[in-house]
Amino acid sequence: MRRGSVAVGLLFSAIVCFCLSSIFAEEHKFNIDGKVIDLDESNFDSAISSFDFVFVDFHAPWCGHCKRLSPELDAAAAVLAELDNPIVIAKVNADKYRRLGDKYEIDGFPTLKLFMHGVPVDYNGPRKADLLVRFLKKFVAPDVTILDSDTAINNFIEAAGTHFPIYIGFGMNESVISELAIKYKRRAWFSVAKDFSDSIMESYDFDKVPALVSVYPTYDERNIFYGPFDDQFLEDFIKQNLLPLCLPINPDTLKLLKDEERKIVLTFVEDETDDKTKRLVKLLKAAASANREYLFGYVGLQQFQDFVEPFEISQKTKLPKMVVWDGNEEYFNVIDSESIGEDDQGSDITHFLEGYKEGRTVSKKISGPTFTQFLNSMVGYKLIFLVIFLVAVMIMIQTLGKYEEDDASTQPLRPDSSEAQTSGVKED
Repeated sequence: MRRGSVAVGLLFSAIVCFCLSSIFAEEHKFNIDGKVIDLDESNFDSAISSFDFVFVDFHAPWCGHCKRLSPELDAAAAVLAELDNPIVIAKVNADKYRRLGDKYEIDGFPTLKLFMHGVPVDYNGPRKADLLVRFLKKFVAPDVTILDSDTAINNFIEAAGTHFPIYIGFGMNESVISELAIKYKRRAWFSVAKDFSDSIMESYDFDKVPALVSVYPTYDERNIFYGPFDDQFLEDFIKQNLLPLCLPINPDTLKLLKDEERKIVLTFVEDETDDKTKRLVKLLKAAASANREYLFGYVGLQQFQDFVEPFEISQKTKLPKMVVWDGNEEYFNVIDSESIGEDDQGSDITHFLEGYKEGRTVSKKISGPTFTQFLNSMVGYKLIFLVIFLVAVMIMIQTLGKYEEDDASTQPLRPDSSEAQTSGVKED
């Protein structure tokens, strides 16, 4: 009799568990309907595991940038849901659900991450709906796209957009670049052209095959690699062309330097938009093309003063000025190459590089936060100010409350004063 009771109990427990799991699964059932999904701590993991690609907006309701981003995400969600490999857009109030915010190291709003098969990747691309869609399409595209005509090549270039470098292997087998395409998929487009005309060869300026052509539409740059196609030589070419010959340094492009291993030949100018700087940049590009072991960059004092000043650059500094930066906290001045003159800037650049290679340098430390700290500060300042503000408000409330208690203990209350005070607190 006792065994029968135990069996019935176990059966009943199994039925209850099955029913609860069914209810829970139904509750967390997600559909791809082109709408932004609201997530919280109870359904976040379920959503991430339900889709191959989930683009998550970690936001706060008080954040102005988040409010402006919201309609862009609504518009993008409808388009991304129609892809062959759909991307679901979701949002999380990370200010309310702090555990999720802490888990994914959210220290500023909005923070955007793309979860690919459950693995989060930081998103630093454009935020307008049409550009965001074009940017995210790359993550669900084939590792290597096969192109079989001139039209296919032109369509591929147009669809790829301008934000990533594009690699096209002419007369190559996709197996030659497939592994590297997977490795660098987050940072570039990869394709192989199987069939193409002589006009395409003229257009892309190569005269024999196999050839790997890199195109960077944003910077109007094109480079050609004829081999050898051994892994190391091929990877070096791909890595060197992930960034332009001479990178303009600003808050967006600065994030691209996180994975850069080369030393950075950095040129400081007064104003990066004036004609003198544009002529100088052409000379820097020529120098960069002949010295691919370095990354060249330039930055304007007027445009990015917070970044420039830690290098001991001020309004009194004679500009343009060049240094070699390790990408973190150390940089090098070259003796007798303090600045670039106006007469023969090409020779000044050559003299600077020769001096650095010969070791005629003075090592310096940037007088401020390291590169990593600087990047974190760009997204963290608003959060710090908010915390300070909230602490100040709490202290003020506690102080006012103390004064009210003191007044209450020293002054007699009227019969209705208790009600008046209660109603005043509710109104506040």
